[in-house]
Amino acid sequence: MAANKPSRSLISLLQKRFLLTFSAALSPPTAQLPTSSSSSSSSSFTVHFLVNSCGLTSKSALSVSKKFQIRENNLQNPQSVLQFLKAHDFSETHISKLIEKRPKILLRRIEDNLKAKFDFFIENGFAGQLLPQLILSNPVILERALDSHIKPSLLYFKSILGTSEKVIAASKRSVFLLTCDWNSIVLPNVDFLIKEGVPVDRVAKLFLFHPQVVQRKHDRMVYAVNTVKDLGLEPEVSIFIYALTTMMQSSESTLKKKVEVLKSLGWTEEEIFRAFKQDPAILRFSEEKIRGVMDFLVNTVGLRPQTIIANPLFLHYSINKRLRPRYNVLKALESKKLFDEGISIGSALKMSEKKFMKNYVSKYVHSVPGILDTYKGIIKPIKMDT
Repeated sequence: MAANKPSRSLISLLQKRFLLTFSAALSPPTAQLPTSSSSSSSSSFTVHFLVNSCGLTSKSALSVSKKFQIRENNLQNPQSVLQFLKAHDFSETHISKLIEKRPKILLRRIEDNLKAKFDFFIENGFAGQLLPQLILSNPVILERALDSHIKPSLLYFKSILGTSEKVIAASKRSVFLLTCDWNSIVLPNVDFLIKEGVPVDRVAKLFLFHPQVVQRKHDRMVYAVNTVKDLGLEPEVSIFIYALTTMMQSSESTLKKKVEVLKSLGWTEEEIFRAFKQDPAILRFSEEKIRGVMDFLVNTVGLRPQTIIANPLFLHYSINKRLRPRYNVLKALESKKLFDEGISIGSALKMSEKKFMKNYVSKYVHSVPGILDTYKGIIKPIKMDT
């Protein structure tokens, strides 16, 4: 029996191995320990360079330094890039914004990379202040290949929009416009719209004000165009691109929800789509916005629902910035028998700002003290005559 028992030496050996393994498991890996002060020193120098040479704030420079480092012994290229940018009309503000967005531009070679791209931009109308505006609209464009992407895409966009300024404006509205796969996304969508009969100048307008629309998947574009046509709008009419934009910017489920909201407020389906063809934006507003405006106009102002349905422009107005201030002024004038009964409250609410001020505010500044402040919402509405 004694021969089958493990020896004391064997037990001792197993215990030692267990303790060593357990101790190693609790100890943090040596690779995770701080290496040396070199990393900290490099980060500190990077912050100093970004602040003093590139114009970044200390907070922004610290944030950039966490993912981008500049070596003190390798400053030639960053300094050359800064001089290159300044020579191409980049102000200190332009430079700081560019470095904040894409700090790695400081490491790009000028002769092998930046110069050819900048030369192309300048040759094609992006000179002077237009150059930094173009690049700041989406700095990633500098990371695209000149011949395979920048040249064909920029020339195409300019052929549609007509001017360099409009290309920049469109790019500011869609940061991915200049860097998206234009050949397989934008080009098929634009070609399809023109083939369907949308005039080129309206395609350009869509491109300029809603560039995200032409960047959506092609099957989504086809579906949206066919849906708008099924509602009775032809591609040739001016309202078509606005209806198309609404369809493209909202999911099918969202559009159905907006329709249900309007139906719950007394609109028929036929009235909704008739209003949509007149003013497609009505299906872009939030449920809160739609319900709030309808409630105020019907229950406070006293308009009939049919008046709003016939004039969907009402849904565009802000309650606190337009409807309520005008309503307060009109009710004050009405109480003093100064409001022309030949003009409906609805018409006055839709009136241009200039005309409303002339007819109902400026005209009565002296005879109705406080009316201007009432209109601006500075004080409570004028006390009505009883």
